[in-house]
Amino acid sequence: MTETLPATMRALELRDHDGLPGSLTLVERPLPKPSQTEVLVKIIAANINPSDLMFLRGVYGTRRPLPTVPGFEGVGVVVSAGGPLGRLLVGRRVATSTQQSDGTWAEYMLASALGCVPLRDRISDDQGASFLINPFSAFGLFDTARRDGHKAAIHTAAASALGRMLVHISRRERFPMVHVVRRAAQVELLRGLGAEHVLDSSEADFQSKLHALAAQLNATAAFDAVAGPMSGILLHAMPRNSEVYVYGALSEAHAQFDPRDLIFEGKKVRGWWLAEYLRRPDRAVLAMASVPGYFDEGMASPVRARYPFSKVHEALAAYQGDMTAGKVLLVPDPR
Repeated sequence: MTETLPATMRALELRDHDGLPGSLTLVERPLPKPSQTEVLVKIIAANINPSDLMFLRGVYGTRRPLPTVPGFEGVGVVVSAGGPLGRLLVGRRVATSTQQSDGTWAEYMLASALGCVPLRDRISDDQGASFLINPFSAFGLFDTARRDGHKAAIHTAAASALGRMLVHISRRERFPMVHVVRRAAQVELLRGLGAEHVLDSSEADFQSKLHALAAQLNATAAFDAVAGPMSGILLHAMPRNSEVYVYGALSEAHAQFDPRDLIFEGKKVRGWWLAEYLRRPDRAVLAMASVPGYFDEGMASPVRARYPFSKVHEALAAYQGDMTAGKVLLVPDPR
């Protein structure tokens, strides 16, 4: 039976990138209608990621005309479709994501029919809300390094949700990794997950330990979510002909490195972006086939809190206060 759809919906609307509370507010908007290639998704829960924080400030790689609805990722049920492909998804629970159009921080959103991933029953709503960006990024980084011929890697922000997924992939694929965290408690957290090589960047001898482990494992790739001075520390610690893949900027600082490492050691610094990685159909298909299997083995992100859209500023403060404590989700307010 077809669901009766409302004429309007509640959505979080971003009106400015100035960071002021009034620039992100809950409003009533007309319900959008899907085109031939789109579906309308009724949102169950939406995720908050570091990329969302960058988007709110206007410093992410994708910008949209304002006002717009933020949110790159979420889970929901397809309730209508504009074309034959989308009609196959009506009634299905899907993970969905968007870069170019209004996002998931709304009661309903338009999504590309091809960009929706039907979820197995054993994947919960909480897991589904975080099904795409972090898991696909973790797999994509690993796959990129492997395709580029690297046999071991280093990664930063290793206690984050994405970092813990890389711990899981490292163990499953028997791909040695050095997991870099910022606090002693995070060292114990990752060792409890089975990580073998964990370093605390706050320790005085961190750089010497990193250099020794990089040499021991021949770790010629590094996945850097931090940027700032950390990019140069990684680059300098690794063997000749190594590569640093910068995929985040948690430090909110420009990547810094010694040009001598580039000139005399044959080392490289590259940017890495999930959207670019998935542009190649072969890689997208491989990720789509591989990621669900990792979820079956327990690679899901822990969720520590859910906030209604009307409490978005509290949700953002909670998430930014401790990003390693678990995911914070946004859910529609009760009607």
